[in-house]
Amino acid sequence: MGQRAQAAAGCLTVTAGVVAGLAVWYVRAQGRVRRFEQGPDWSVFYAELPLLVIAGIAAGLGVWAVVQGVRSRLGSRRSAPPAP
Repeated sequence: MGQRAQAAAGCLTVTAGVVAGLAVWYVRAQGRVRRFEQGPDWSVFYAELPLLVIAGIAAGLGVWAVVQGVRSRLGSRRSAPPAP
């Protein structure tokens, strides 16, 4: 895999992590922004949203790093000279 393809795969993985973080936040935040006969819960926006987006980015980077490590190990085993 070329360098551009690796960079694109890393960007797509991080984007998938951000989307996953936003999806988790959206599911958890439903009904909590406006509660019946209460004011809005702003902590949903200023605390939970950034934390879940950052967690999604970290998860995406972790997955990408693991996949790259596995691919490099498999590549080094395949390119190793045969044992005598």
